[in-house]
Amino acid sequence: MDPWLLTYDGYDPAQEGLRESLTTLGNGYFATRGAVPEARADGVHYPGTYVAGCYDRLVSRVAGRTVDNEDLVNVPNWLPLTFRAVDTGDDGDGDGDWFAPERTEILTGRRFLDMRAGVLTRLLRVRDPQGRITRVEQRRLVSMDDPHLAALRMTIVPENWSGTLQVRSALDRRVTNSGVARYRGLADRHLVPIRSHASHGVIELLTRTATSRVEIALAARTTLTGGRGQVVSEASEEGWVSDERTVEVATGEEVVVEKVVALYTSRDRAIAECEAAARTAVVRAGSFEALLKRHVRAWDRLWQRAHVPAEDVDVQQILNLYVFHLLQTTSPHLAELDAGLPARGLHGEAYRGHVFWDELFAFPFLAPRFPEVTRALLRYRWRRLPEARWAARVAGHTGAMFPWQSGSDGREETPRLHLNPRSGRWLPDHSHLQRHVGLAIAHNVWQHYLATKDTAFLAGFGGELLVEIARFSASLAVREGDRYAVRGVMGPDEYHDGYPDRAEPGLDNNAYTNVMTAWLMRRVLDTISLVGAEGVSREEIDRFTGMAGRMRVDFHDGVISQFEGYEALRELDWAAYREKYGDIRRLDRILEAEGDTPNRYKASKQADVLMLFHLLGEDGLTEVLTGLGYEWDPAMTARTVDYYLARTCHGSTLSAVVHAGVLARLRPGASHPFLVEALNSDVRDLQGGTTAEGIHLGAMAGAAVLFETS
Repeated sequence: MDPWLLTYDGYDPAQEGLRESLTTLGNGYFATRGAVPEARADGVHYPGTYVAGCYDRLVSRVAGRTVDNEDLVNVPNWLPLTFRAVDTGDDGDGDGDWFAPERTEILTGRRFLDMRAGVLTRLLRVRDPQGRITRVEQRRLVSMDDPHLAALRMTIVPENWSGTLQVRSALDRRVTNSGVARYRGLADRHLVPIRSHASHGVIELLTRTATSRVEIALAARTTLTGGRGQVVSEASEEGWVSDERTVEVATGEEVVVEKVVALYTSRDRAIAECEAAARTAVVRAGSFEALLKRHVRAWDRLWQRAHVPAEDVDVQQILNLYVFHLLQTTSPHLAELDAGLPARGLHGEAYRGHVFWDELFAFPFLAPRFPEVTRALLRYRWRRLPEARWAARVAGHTGAMFPWQSGSDGREETPRLHLNPRSGRWLPDHSHLQRHVGLAIAHNVWQHYLATKDTAFLAGFGGELLVEIARFSASLAVREGDRYAVRGVMGPDEYHDGYPDRAEPGLDNNAYTNVMTAWLMRRVLDTISLVGAEGVSREEIDRFTGMAGRMRVDFHDGVISQFEGYEALRELDWAAYREKYGDIRRLDRILEAEGDTPNRYKASKQADVLMLFHLLGEDGLTEVLTGLGYEWDPAMTARTVDYYLARTCHGSTLSAVVHAGVLARLRPGASHPFLVEALNSDVRDLQGGTTAEGIHLGAMAGAAVLFETS
């Protein structure tokens, strides 16, 4: 097996969504799912293209309420390219005769993704209803050399027929954001037509987003070589513009079609306007082979910086795949953009393309290799400081309160309702109470500094982020006796969003939040020692110093309590639930459908307390806890790890990454099952259909880091 190739044989409609997601091609500026070029969204196929940072907001009615959601926009589809053999006398307008897998017998079919080169290839032998056999090869790239270009080449060979061949190349605006089943029924039409145009071998489409009013321009140049008597016709209608070519072909004769596409938006730099920029770029672009040559060189440069070696060939293939997708979302082209790291990459519409805390898992990989990228991701956060400051002020706090879900402008994008597909009920969503997202940003700042030793960064916007997050954390904490407490928050677990006997949401003294707050205060004081205290008052320094040494952490039975009162919760009958339901990763949905709630049980979705071991290591956690005045020893470490291992259902792909990392340090032999799960999370779609909606970028990055450090 070649570890640089991901290969799929045959055609399996049930697996098409997963395959499309895992064969996505991108370059940090935009990405396109690996849908076959003749397909439209139909419940099996979902051709989606997403531009980094391009969001739009629409209003919907949900459960009797008006809600607005901001989505990463599915921009017009540049892929459409298909063919047909035309019967004598056919006027060319017949229905159902253009090639599509559902209407044609697939004799042989194979798709393979070359991760080293960033090329997706599809090989087919097909037989139409008239018995004509045609051999087809398609090769596709999204240029890593020029982030605005993509290209598709199709080679067609009639094996047992001769006659008239028609090829149709198009751009399609008639797309929606409908790639996630549970979002369907919500407003999803983000694109407003402006104009389409076809002239002299170039087709163009200009649209804008409905409310953010971002203009999106695509231009495509199609060429055909081979055959005889080529006739070209171009057509334009609302939402669709096409270039059709008709030639006469003989048996065994090769016809090659090349489609080169340029994509620009009104957010781009160094252009007068995006429509002219796309037209100019596609006219000036070279042939497919010329683009491919530069594209492969660009990928080679990336792999020189990013390759993670493994001894096992199967493991190597998965690591290559995961790093490949991480690079397609966070390539050096991102350094020139104002965009964050979407939790599901640029690969689908799950989580609406929002930015959570997943860069926390990517920074250990990216910062030493691509510090220009981690700096850009932190710039995305820094540019949204005004919104974070305003959010803190509205909530009655100082400093910067960053949102759990972020999009275009940094406001809180977490929906107030979410759907439980198991029960069909819309439920309150309190996950915006995960104030630890700011602590993750602070940790990323420090990771970038450790990788670069850039004190100018700390003296500039990096230090500003640290201080503003520390100010918010200090404002959130309340002095109770000789300790600082934090009330009304959620931890990383997410299943627990409140107490069963309390109406208002939120938990008190979540250990992860409080320990990481103490860690943050230490780092802010370190920063002041390194670059000075400009803009920070003596009173604030005293507050930071006090919190670094007196944050509250609760314990029970010799282990860290996930939050205050955790010890009073019930034990779940894990064996009974596994016997009844089998897969209980989404235990929250199971319990809610039963009329129950995880808030009553000692049962976690993913690592919460154990995230402390993952981020700080045993020595780092020991340093913080003893610095807070608590007794801590290796026996307590072992008890705490074992305690939460037995009470976690791993409802997130990040859970296996964290548990594998923690156990690899403390008990290496026990880490293997979690390491296997972390590796297989996306490539085997262990979450049961979620990867088709977009990869899990944090888990992919985390798996790469695990093997790099093992």
